[in-house]
Amino acid sequence: MRALLSVYDKSGVVEFGRALLAAGFELVSTGGTHSTLSQEGGLPVLQVSEVTGSPEILDGRVKTLHPAIYGGLLARRDSQDHMDELTRHGMGLINLVAVNLYPFVETISKPGATLDDALENIDIGGPTMLRAAAKNFPSVVVVVDPADYGWVSEKLANGGLALEERRGLAAKAFRHVATYDAAVTGYLTEVATDDDPLTPDLAIALRQVSKLRYGENPHQQGALYVPAGASAGGVANARQLHGRELSYNNLMDADAAWRVVSDFQESTVAVIKHANPCGLASNSEQSEAYRRAFEGDTVSAFGGIVGFNRAVTAASAEAMGPVFYEVVVAPGYEPEALEILQQKRNLRILAVDQSSGGVGYDIRPITGGLLIQTPDLIEEEPTGWECVTDRKPNEDQLADLAFAWKAGKHIKSNAIVFAKDRTLVGMGAGQPNRVVSVHLSGRIAGEKSQGAVLASDAFFPFPDNIELAAKAGITAIVQPGGSIRDDEVIAAANHHGLAMVFTGVRHFRH
Repeated sequence: MRALLSVYDKSGVVEFGRALLAAGFELVSTGGTHSTLSQEGGLPVLQVSEVTGSPEILDGRVKTLHPAIYGGLLARRDSQDHMDELTRHGMGLINLVAVNLYPFVETISKPGATLDDALENIDIGGPTMLRAAAKNFPSVVVVVDPADYGWVSEKLANGGLALEERRGLAAKAFRHVATYDAAVTGYLTEVATDDDPLTPDLAIALRQVSKLRYGENPHQQGALYVPAGASAGGVANARQLHGRELSYNNLMDADAAWRVVSDFQESTVAVIKHANPCGLASNSEQSEAYRRAFEGDTVSAFGGIVGFNRAVTAASAEAMGPVFYEVVVAPGYEPEALEILQQKRNLRILAVDQSSGGVGYDIRPITGGLLIQTPDLIEEEPTGWECVTDRKPNEDQLADLAFAWKAGKHIKSNAIVFAKDRTLVGMGAGQPNRVVSVHLSGRIAGEKSQGAVLASDAFFPFPDNIELAAKAGITAIVQPGGSIRDDEVIAAANHHGLAMVFTGVRHFRH
């Protein structure tokens, strides 16, 4: 029996080689692995060139690409023709392959990595050997993960591996190669000047970071994955500074909080409940921004997630003291603020860096497939919005409209936002019709709706929304426009003396 070992990650390979020898295997290896096995491990091992009769060439780019290797891997043991052909050409069988690949993902993740660096770390021979061995798994054991060396060695020493165990190793090898190829594809697509990121075929490589206790509900399984080769950042790569283990829902809500506050330039605080902002405020004084965000909906804030787009100050941490929160997410924390927050034993405290690279898509499953779109990222300038009413918004109203418009982008459709002094005072989310969302916003805002502005994520199809907004005390409205009844809606706004601007952009978030 013959085993071919060619690994970039040398951990455990000497011990594995020693176990293979004890199980009756002859060892064959390539350059670096051969040196580790023979010089460091003192094991008898053949060079691949001794099997192929051909030298390694092109600085090691071509080592194993030879019929003597692939004939030994791919020959069907139940085919006499295959066996006779190997004999005729003087080739032997290969019964086990242990391969792991060049560190492509690690290379492109390094700051300053060049295209040449990336290309030199695209493995050719390794994936080819893995695919060949995995294709013939009933006859060839294929090992891609050093973590499997131990149990595979034990099985080989005690009668061999069952067919299902071989099949599982083969699936793992194909999965590893598929992920590797997807990372290469993603990198080359990213560096290419392609104006259409949604190509006919998409390859997305994901690496599991951790298993979660469960998904949205206890009967569902859950795990956290990150894109292979993505720069560290975002909630998926957050540093947990304190608190209990993060759950699926914690991560979903923390991401919602981080997305909202990251969309604002000024110091901004969000309180999230079930992925929607129930409180949101911008203010140069962070603790004041927090106070206003909390007061946006003090009932819903209980058990929520708080997001900051600046390092959390001690004053903000003190202000949060009386309220139970599940998670706090921010780019950093003042030492005193961290001490204060850590007094809450179960509070999960996350420090998050801005993310770059990775999966540049929004992905949602549907039965039988996936819906994929580019993210809702667009530069918008409020001074360029079209005022369609007799009355124009003043400077303060325009600032509130800009705030409300940005907030509405992060609320589930049909989304309505009431805002005043760059503070969310009421919102309606996820309702089947827009009138109900306006009604809910007014009910939450109460007296705070007097003099507030309104943002709607999509156009108003009927003037009844305007009537309800005016009754609540709204003074200015921002919406995309584009309804066949725009004239009726504008007339209603003029009738009530409201200012209204059209953005020409819609921000549905289902």
